[in-house]
Amino acid sequence: MVGLSQLTAAFQAPQDNKSTVLLALAGGASAIAALGYLANRSSSGYKRKPSSFEISGGAVDAKKVKDTVKEYYGEYNTLERGKGAVMKESQKVADLVDKFYSLVTDLYEWGWGQSFHFARKLPNRDWSASEVAHEAWAAATIRLGPGRTALDVGCGVGGPMRTVAAVSGGNVVGITINEYQVQRATYHNEKQGLAEQCKAVRGNFLDMPFEAQTFDAAYAMEATCHAPKLEQVYGEVFRVLKPGAIFMTYEWVTTPQFDPANTAHVACVDEIIIGNGLPDMRTWKQAEEAGKAVGFKLLESRDVAQASRKAVQPWYMRLGGNVPLFRWIGAVNGAIVNVMEFLHIAPRGMGDVHKMLFDTGVSIMEGGIEGIFTPMHMLVFQKPEEPAAPAAAPAQ
Repeated sequence: MVGLSQLTAAFQAPQDNKSTVLLALAGGASAIAALGYLANRSSSGYKRKPSSFEISGGAVDAKKVKDTVKEYYGEYNTLERGKGAVMKESQKVADLVDKFYSLVTDLYEWGWGQSFHFARKLPNRDWSASEVAHEAWAAATIRLGPGRTALDVGCGVGGPMRTVAAVSGGNVVGITINEYQVQRATYHNEKQGLAEQCKAVRGNFLDMPFEAQTFDAAYAMEATCHAPKLEQVYGEVFRVLKPGAIFMTYEWVTTPQFDPANTAHVACVDEIIIGNGLPDMRTWKQAEEAGKAVGFKLLESRDVAQASRKAVQPWYMRLGGNVPLFRWIGAVNGAIVNVMEFLHIAPRGMGDVHKMLFDTGVSIMEGGIEGIFTPMHMLVFQKPEEPAAPAAAPAQ
């Protein structure tokens, strides 16, 4: 989702839950807003994320945020969890995802960061460093280097794009459906000195504005889950890649432990679908087959969440790993957002957006704890090399 697809949490749910509780208790709305505003400023004037006073609905007019939230929910066949939520009209996916990211981008940056994806927490590393490692792995996997250009499929505000470009020395072009995210990515690229290597463009990754065989490599960070059918986006990636190029994607999928006959499992996945603007949820096997169906050769398929489980913290610990505590933090943060909404600091309706994100955060955490959902099933595909031209017939 584009991206990475992630939860906002004004207090990052850390390993030290006691510290989180004390922070939440100590912070009033005005104090948090003021501290966030000051911490967000650097001597260069670079604002790494929106301050609490600047949370908006992105490209959605402030007066229309409330109505847009209502329209968003109306796109699903049911809002009753456990019934099997899917989008009613798949042709409306692009518009729905555009609305979704207009509503949540500021909250994502405010509470999560510039990389809208999950990662496992590595030993002796904080979450930010672990996210960078997760992104750098993509750069190495797709074999990006100086003089080569990769496509970021669903780039969000460009957090992964900047890591991939910086560690590899290559260039990255990102595509996102949302114009507000293009603006934010361009701003960050310039402020971080990567404008010459990184570029974000607006477009639908189901119909990309690029010529065939343009890119040397491609990757997607939890973004293609927004496609109505994976074959559609995979087919477009296949088209714009040069022969022999590598495409790596981290997919949001159900795991082999998911039981479609288990109502609790279905309800959990329904919440993830609705709260993240997804058309539905695929299995890992369906994702594999989609890539092969459009012509890719499957090089590797595995759930990265299962690697080195004794040494790393699971990805869902980014949310704290404690559902009751997470609900309590959500209530505190929700009260703060509602106060900002009441004071006309945040647009009317942002409280509803915040609640949606925290509700889905609970389900994402539960899905991870139960082992029925993963946001990082890694698929590595390769576009086949073009067959060599037949040798010329020898002269008679």
